[in-house]
Amino acid sequence: MQSKRSNAQTHFRSDDAGAADGPARKNNEPRTKSPNHQITKYMTTVDVRHPLPAEPVHGDNYLTHTRGIMSWLGTLDHKRIGVMYLIAVLTSFFVGGMAALLVRTELLTPGPTIFKDVYDAAGNLVIRGGDIYNQMFTLHGAIMVFLVIIPSVPAALGNFVLPIMLGAKDVAFPRLNLFSFYLWVGGAVFAVTAILMGGFDTGWTFYSPYSTATKMGGVIPVLMGVFVLGFSSIFTGMNFIVTIHKLRPPGMTWFRMPLFLWGIYATALIQVLATPVLAITLLLLIVERAFGIGIFDPKIGGDPVLFQHFFWFYSHPAVYIMILPGMAIISELITVHSHRHIFGYRFIAFSSIAIAIFGFLVWGHHMFTSTQSPLMNMIFSAITYSVSIPSAVKVFNWLATLYKGSISLNTPMLYALAFLFLFTIGGLTGLHCGTLATDVHLHDTYFVVAHFHYVMMGSALIGMIGGIHHWWPKITGKMYNENAGRIGCLLVFVGFNVTFFTQFMLGSQGMPRRYYNYAPEFQTYHVISTIGAYIMAIGFFWTLFYLLHSLVRGRKAPANPWGGRTLEWQCESPPPHNNFDEPPVVGDCYDYSVIEWDEEIGGYVNVDTVTGHRTQDDLAAWNRHRHPGAAEEAEARENLEILKGTSAEQRDKFSDKERGR
Repeated sequence: MQSKRSNAQTHFRSDDAGAADGPARKNNEPRTKSPNHQITKYMTTVDVRHPLPAEPVHGDNYLTHTRGIMSWLGTLDHKRIGVMYLIAVLTSFFVGGMAALLVRTELLTPGPTIFKDVYDAAGNLVIRGGDIYNQMFTLHGAIMVFLVIIPSVPAALGNFVLPIMLGAKDVAFPRLNLFSFYLWVGGAVFAVTAILMGGFDTGWTFYSPYSTATKMGGVIPVLMGVFVLGFSSIFTGMNFIVTIHKLRPPGMTWFRMPLFLWGIYATALIQVLATPVLAITLLLLIVERAFGIGIFDPKIGGDPVLFQHFFWFYSHPAVYIMILPGMAIISELITVHSHRHIFGYRFIAFSSIAIAIFGFLVWGHHMFTSTQSPLMNMIFSAITYSVSIPSAVKVFNWLATLYKGSISLNTPMLYALAFLFLFTIGGLTGLHCGTLATDVHLHDTYFVVAHFHYVMMGSALIGMIGGIHHWWPKITGKMYNENAGRIGCLLVFVGFNVTFFTQFMLGSQGMPRRYYNYAPEFQTYHVISTIGAYIMAIGFFWTLFYLLHSLVRGRKAPANPWGGRTLEWQCESPPPHNNFDEPPVVGDCYDYSVIEWDEEIGGYVNVDTVTGHRTQDDLAAWNRHRHPGAAEEAEARENLEILKGTSAEQRDKFSDKERGR
């Protein structure tokens, strides 16, 4: 590939072109079938009319291309922006997680445990313990939903992986991409400002009239923060939609795209269409609180149920903004780590779009106990059952992919299996919440809390963590310790189920959510749930430890450590600054018959199905892995010798012959 190291020209050949098929096909020419049409080959030739530099540059990748903090803060490279998103999201996850641990610790015993009434030196009450508890679970919910789960996969992993999967150099609008990141940072700053201005205790849903009547001084700043975060989400979605439409390489039709891209595309549609509703709703709430205009507060002529309609019209599609990217990751993990072609590609692809469509039609099931008419309740209940169909389609196709697969029980695959288990529980318990007769009793209980966390954390967040492990070698160029990864996954899985499965029992027995105090008969379940939360926290800290340890002591990652066939596994780890010099033409990204494990490099290599030998790119990658820098120098010297020993006429003939191979 042409880079700072050489002037070699890389000709990406489609899956339909074999070694003996004649000259390399131009991008706009029709492809012809050949016996080895399932393999993607690369033919690297040297243009001998343009000499190579005497001293090639080695080791250039997106991490080392430029140096200094300002090169990161002002970067337009989608990979660096994705890494910055990832660091920011994980930092927010830490803050939100610590708030959750404090909430669980408080609920160890009935009555005050750690959140007690605070008095000043004169003995005057400053703040009640119950108010501190309300602020803490509100902070936890708002951070996890708006700062962590919604941007986690699309903005972080999506930014890094999506353009490379497309064979593109970057997203369609790099400057808008960077602007979206700083909008996210601005929203986070508003959230911190809200804490410093007295906090907020409205719950992450900001229900009116409490949000307009509470005396907490941080309500308007946090509403402004979520408003700004909404624009970050909209711009990211717009960027991804245009990128997928316009920057696909020749040969990558809609039904040759990786399923990860289908999931991100469906998510982007929801972001663009639903998020403006939230922005308008929050702006109206700010106006009402600041100027006393009656919009949602019934005391001044407003309608609080109207707020719920507006809020959930966005927030239920937002559930799929959170879960669809996790599903997209699982589609990749299942097929790559079972080394088997994905089963039912089109069904999984169309189910992503179906979920996005159905997501706009079910918001009313959050309001069964409001003043909604019985007819509307029945309609929303029926549609709620319908949305489970495309989700079930995905699960059945994932299970069919696993069947008779060569399953590698490494860390990403363990997280994928954990996703299947947790998402199934979350989905099945959702049926109880969508049924009118049971939801009336389960509404606003811990049953809803448990269901929400099984879907949002047990599915979306577990999918994200699995994706981080899957693409960690590509992002960092380092391999983590697999045994440590398995231990971390086990701790998180056990801790999560101990924490939230007991809450199904709490809710079914009538324990309401968001309560600072509770009856003594619920204490046993709360103690078990809190123990599970600490086990889960140990798992997360252990995961952080071994991932950071890998940056220092981890072995160098090969280009393709897992045996993936999508384009990101066909560039070096970490990727070069420009990803690819020219768009590759691709075929079936889930055909694993054309790769094999190489023990010496600890990764997978492409094999020519005609000759049985490695492709030229993989031979070059193998040499670079064993002798970093030496292969490039040897290639440069060899090409210079060719130049010295040939006439101009011979060089032209040689170049024409090489391009025609």
